[in-house]
Amino acid sequence: MTQKESGIEQNLLNKLEDLKYTYRHDIRDKAALEQNFRERFEALNRVHLTDAEFARLRDEIINADVFHAAKTLREYGYIEREDGTPLHYMLVNLKDWCKNEFEVINQLRINTDNSHHRYDVILLINGLPLVQIELKALGINPRRAMEQIVDYRNDPGNGYANTLLCFMQLFIVSNRDHTWYFANNHNQHFAFNADERFLPIYQWAEEDNRKVSHLDDFAERFLTKCSLGQMISRYMVLV
Repeated sequence: MTQKESGIEQNLLNKLEDLKYTYRHDIRDKAALEQNFRERFEALNRVHLTDAEFARLRDEIINADVFHAAKTLREYGYIEREDGTPLHYMLVNLKDWCKNEFEVINQLRINTDNSHHRYDVILLINGLPLVQIELKALGINPRRAMEQIVDYRNDPGNGYANTLLCFMQLFIVSNRDHTWYFANNHNQHFAFNADERFLPIYQWAEEDNRKVSHLDDFAERFLTKCSLGQMISRYMVLV
């Protein structure tokens, strides 16, 4: 029995809600994504920014360099406010990642120079898009989703370079029965071929080395809020 991609996506959204993610059906474009991040940022840092201050903050933190953005995510930042006073801030709760706001969105659309991209499922941590999940129908090789992500990354003007998507840390691909994940990387290393020569991909494994392939099982083990926060904060190598 085959299952359509839309059904797999809905089941994943349900599972993530069971894992206490907040489903934000209202975030479907760049403007809504930025507004949500602004609200999360202001709540975390107990501050109210003017429109000009937020625009400057946004423009300062967005960077096309993968490792620069990853470093910015994990450090305290600073901007000068319009009245000249300093604002020291965090983008996420660095002291306890479990206490961040975890949200899930789907079918986000971001325009590029030549086309528009639509992303199946994205996980937000304190409003920042840190994990992208691309799905394929049961029976279709999930490597098709890997190739799609690579194509998106290579499209001029793509969102990974000039929007909050620059903070993407992990990619997950699945056709429900087979699930893989891989880290974001510089473009010269972010390629996929039949030999996986340039793009290391992984399957989650239990302590006894049993592979966790089904998307539901993967979500239970890998995508719980604290597990995901721990993975991003402690185990990702920045070079």
